[in-house]
Amino acid sequence: MIKLVNVGKEEEQILHNLMQFYIYEFSQYLPVITLENNGAYKPFDLTPYWSNSNHHPFFIKRENELVGFALVESATETEPNCILEFFVIRKYKGQGYGKIAAAELFRMFPGKWHITQIEKNVPAQAFWRSTISSFTGGKFTEKFVNGKFIQEFDTNSLK
Repeated sequence: MIKLVNVGKEEEQILHNLMQFYIYEFSQYLPVITLENNGAYKPFDLTPYWSNSNHHPFFIKRENELVGFALVESATETEPNCILEFFVIRKYKGQGYGKIAAAELFRMFPGKWHITQIEKNVPAQAFWRSTISSFTGGKFTEKFVNGKFIQEFDTNSLK
């Protein structure tokens, strides 16, 4: 059973710990990402997730085990919903857990969506194309802008 669990401010360090694995894997696509002098990657600034009502941090859990996280920015009057960061640990990749979690996010935040991947991250492109296509029945658009692939769709048009 896969579930999304809101991350509370008191769990911020747990999220930072999990994000170290994400940054490590992502560093293969962006050589500019390097370890700090303390042997860890520079932590993300998670301040907006505790101070902005449009930012939503989630743990992805299998039963009670952490298997990943998702950082979502929900839609505003001018911007669509957006998955800012999304990660499933290697042990569970390819088992459908990410697709289940993504579909749950699409249901939690209905409306327009905008999801991006950098050009070098081919596995992420394949994951998002497949996941979005399955969820929307192929009703999405994709474009390539400034070194990023962008998929766009509207969950309200699926009803």
